[in-house]
Formats: sequence, C-alpha cells, structure tokens
Amino acid sequence: QVQLMESGGGLVQAGGSLRLSCAASGHTFSNYVMGWFRRAPGKDREFVAAITWSSISWRSGTTYYEDSVKGRFTISGDNAKSTVILEMNSLKPEDTAVYYCALKSETSWVDARSEGDFNYWGQGTQVTVNS
Repeated sequence: QVQLMESGGGLVQAGGSLRLSCAASGHTFSNYVMGWFRRAPGKDREFVAAITWSSISWRSGTTYYEDSVKGRFTISGDNAKSTVILEMNSLKPEDTAVYYCALKSETSWVDARSEGDFNYWGQGTQVTVNS
C-alpha cells in the first residue's frame, strides 16, 4: 500500500521561509512524479510544484512550478528514498493553505498539474503566513 507522509509546515511571518518534506513508502515505481498541491480556505486544491523521476536519464529530476511560486519555491528530492522537499521562501499571506504531497504512478510527456493526474495523496500539513 502506497503511503505518503508529510512533515514540516507551521506558522511564519510574511517574507519568511518554511520547508516541507514528504516520504513515499510501499511502492516500486521506477517512473513516477511527486508533487505538492495546496488548498487555501474557500478555494479548490491547486497545483504548486512537481518533480519527475524517470528511467530516461535526461528527464529524471526535472521540475516544474505553478507561476505564482516560481522563484520563491524550490522542489527537490531523492529518487532512491522516494522523498520530496519543498523549500518555500519569501512567503506571502496568500500562500496560507493546507499543503498536500501527491504521487503519480507513471510519467507522461505532458506535465501533470491536475488533481486527477495523481494517484496517491498525503494527509496534508498546514502552512500559515501572517502579514
């Protein structure tokens, strides 16, 4: 059974930084995507960032982001450990949300950005940014 375990999050002042971590267990996928989504109060869950792990060497480790977090957030990970980290800098009050780790059990040539693209989800971790 695939499980995703998130850690990190918390309360920070605007302009501050936080680090989220996620570890996936119970899978044997060799081509997969791990990413982060977030759900702000009263809004739909939205894509934040993702990293692709692939048996095609030049694709493995490629990352992509939602436009509003580019330049502020960095996603990285360890394929061997099935872990992903989201470093969040220059945080804004509008980044306040529950952040979810997600895993897509295959890769494609189109970036996976929709909830429906991902098969497995973590429980979520709260990030609150005060102004």
